[in-house]
Amino acid sequence: MRQHEITRSRPLLDSRGNIAEPGFAKRLLPVYRRADVQAPAYRIKEWDYYLINNGRCAVALTVADNGYMGMDSISFLDFENHWQQTLSPMCAFPMGRRKLPESSSTGDVAVSGKGYELAFRHTAEGRLLIFRMENFAGGRPIEGRILLTDEPPESMVICTPFRKRGHFYFNQKINCMRASGWVSVRRFEFEPETAFAVLDWGRGVWTYHNTWYWGSASGAVDGVPFGWNIGYGFGDNSVATENMLFYEGKAHKLSRVTFNIPRRGGEFDYMSPWTFSSDDSRFEMDFRPVLDRAACTDFKLLKSDQHQVFGRFTGTAVLDDGRKIRVRDFPGFAERVENKW
Repeated sequence: MRQHEITRSRPLLDSRGNIAEPGFAKRLLPVYRRADVQAPAYRIKEWDYYLINNGRCAVALTVADNGYMGMDSISFLDFENHWQQTLSPMCAFPMGRRKLPESSSTGDVAVSGKGYELAFRHTAEGRLLIFRMENFAGGRPIEGRILLTDEPPESMVICTPFRKRGHFYFNQKINCMRASGWVSVRRFEFEPETAFAVLDWGRGVWTYHNTWYWGSASGAVDGVPFGWNIGYGFGDNSVATENMLFYEGKAHKLSRVTFNIPRRGGEFDYMSPWTFSSDDSRFEMDFRPVLDRAACTDFKLLKSDQHQVFGRFTGTAVLDDGRKIRVRDFPGFAERVENKW
């Protein structure tokens, strides 16, 4: 598959609200401006999502302004004890009033509600994540303070149109940031040698009904930061996919990757072993699930059916120069999400 790489900075959208230059980039070159979006405010979706994972436990933090619905979410996952908890307070019709930044590299995010607060801040040391929520698990609160450092110079940036005019998805995934800090629902310390983070920064106007697949992993191989972003279902990816490897701060582009989720009795069997394969034979992985962070909200007209499955990958990935990187029991996740929104 031939893919178009964006190599110069320019506005993301044209005068009609369509992607001006579909394709991928390795840096945040396209310029997103909310004022350029040619859609009602209730249709614009913006979010910042951070995941911190050390293979033993993970924390996920989300602040989203999805037009007609805002959501703030904290998840804690304990893989050793097979325990998890997620709370996601929602609000109606924020429609841009949360003032999420137009760039992932500048601007802070701070939200609060009844019994909780989240803040994502840029500091001289790195990205600082601060969070607190009362009555998180069995009456116990959760709070934490995590600093992300060693942000790599290259990341996955994708400008994806939908086939419907004025609809698009602009997304950056920053893998392999090192994490240090703590979380207190069950006291866990994150050490930068073993804890890594990914940022999923998304802005766009989506079609009503879609199903996406996303997988991500970050860690170290022989002391070198290594990870990947894989996925599809986010729009028309005929010009470029979002599949990418990251090794020692550099991005290596992959072609198409297929998620092979097992089925049982006609239904997806998320907790049985998965496999992943690419049409360029550069990404071949087995995946052993450990925990399924499942959530389903169904109001008929509005629906979100999510399965974010955490586990461990074993297999081979090939860099642009032909070097093979082999991983065994490498922590990460893969998900399937169906939305009517």
